[in-house]
Amino acid sequence: MTTTTKYIFVTGGVTSSLGKGIIAASLAKLLQAQGYKTAIQKLDPYINVDPGTMNPYEHGECYVTDDGAETDLDLGHYERFLNVPTSQSNNVTTGRIYQSVIDKERRGEFLGKTVQVIPHITDEIKNRVQLLGKSGDYDIVITEIGGTVGDIESLPYIEAVRQLKWDLGEQNAIVIHLTLVPFLSAAGELKTKPTQHSVKTLMESGVMADILVCRTEHELPMDLRRKLALFCNVREEAVIQSIDASTIYDVPNLMLEQGLDKVVLKKLGLQSDAPDLTQWNQFLKRLKNPKSEVTIGLIGKYVELQDSYKSILEAFIHAGAENEVKVNVQPIHSEHLTIENAAAELAHLDGVLVAPGFGERGVDGKIEAVKFVRENNIPFLGICLGMQMAVIEYARNVLGLKNANSTEMNPHTSDPVIDLMESQKEVTEKGGTMRLGAWACHLKKGSIAHDVYQTTEIFERHRHRYEFNNAYKKQIEGAGMIATGLNPDTGLVEIVEIPSHNWFVGVQYHPEYKSTVANPHPLFVAFVKAAVNVKKDKKDKTVSV
Repeated sequence: MTTTTKYIFVTGGVTSSLGKGIIAASLAKLLQAQGYKTAIQKLDPYINVDPGTMNPYEHGECYVTDDGAETDLDLGHYERFLNVPTSQSNNVTTGRIYQSVIDKERRGEFLGKTVQVIPHITDEIKNRVQLLGKSGDYDIVITEIGGTVGDIESLPYIEAVRQLKWDLGEQNAIVIHLTLVPFLSAAGELKTKPTQHSVKTLMESGVMADILVCRTEHELPMDLRRKLALFCNVREEAVIQSIDASTIYDVPNLMLEQGLDKVVLKKLGLQSDAPDLTQWNQFLKRLKNPKSEVTIGLIGKYVELQDSYKSILEAFIHAGAENEVKVNVQPIHSEHLTIENAAAELAHLDGVLVAPGFGERGVDGKIEAVKFVRENNIPFLGICLGMQMAVIEYARNVLGLKNANSTEMNPHTSDPVIDLMESQKEVTEKGGTMRLGAWACHLKKGSIAHDVYQTTEIFERHRHRYEFNNAYKKQIEGAGMIATGLNPDTGLVEIVEIPSHNWFVGVQYHPEYKSTVANPHPLFVAFVKAAVNVKKDKKDKTVSV
């Protein structure tokens, strides 16, 4: 719709945990709903090349794209809101920027020049920012800058933004600054000083905010908006309130009410129309008006931090809305789960999901969880390591292979039913070397998976090193656990099921990464439906008794 790609930069002040990703995704949704082809990217100021080697407690989950990029979890929000796949181009870190510049220097591309932050680092940032814009696929590119204005780590990014605003012109590049307007309960009033200070800090770097988005717990009165506009050098209409919402999926409508999309399009010289949010609002209606509820246990070892399983939690929201039920997710720490307390912790649940993860900590608890739900016919979904735990539990307790294990947990196990992939055995570096991205999977007709997907071939995203050991496939299938999904090129097992069980599915891939508002993942939808049915059956039996 535009002849020149427009750029929007979203920065944050005072504290980085203000929800820049949700604001960026909500704005992108409003622009997309008006017909503008919109992309979002995230610039992260940490020196890690990507979050692939980070503990989830450090930075939340690592989100994986179709092309195998290990990225920031905000890319999950972008995909869930826009229903458009992201890629490596949508996430850039300081580590990747410096790695690229140093590689160029080693190749002699700078012709003997002294390599400096300006212009070499900032030029690299500018090139990465414009990659999506220069592809010709997008009218508008929104760039979220991680961290906080004033941080040492963020300075090169802010300088790159200053240069880009100069290079591109004021109608082609604007800055949205997200700030906090705290409420002091002792004084009973909202305070604007943090916002004023944040804008001043941004201006000290040569960047003037075009729009303020003010995070607040209370309504911003007009006199306070006028004060912010005057002191921060923006128009009154460009002071946007972002009040706390009951769900992140309310934010696009809240930003629409505030006129954020209109202000943005006006500043970019583009036409503003009423966005078509029909499908979005239908989802919200189902989400907020459930007809029943179920409780799903989430067995993991990072349950203290919700962001560790962000995509799983959001996939349950999508699947719940699709089934018109409220999904109550009950986190259960796998380290605290034992054979003695399994019944007390799990018996009341309508379904159990055993989460992905790495390392041996908490593994015994996951195996106990699988054993309990298998023996008690509770619907089960195992993801990645969760699927592997299901295979180990079955081998131990049904096949009688008491020492069955994964070589990740016990390299010397006599029965390695889960083993390191051949291609991984020579790998020494940990970053970016796993089986990553979208891989094909052929589904067995008549299986739960085939019924769920309604097709024989799917492509799902992976992130792992260890696999089902095909040397045990015949033995395991003979005992009743069936491999219903195989990679067509390698023959590796992608899905296992127990047909005699109510609903028991383990998948080697990560279905949660592909669940969006517009397309809830069918596996999560079917899992939640199975939990609903089991709960109904229990209730019916109780009533009949």
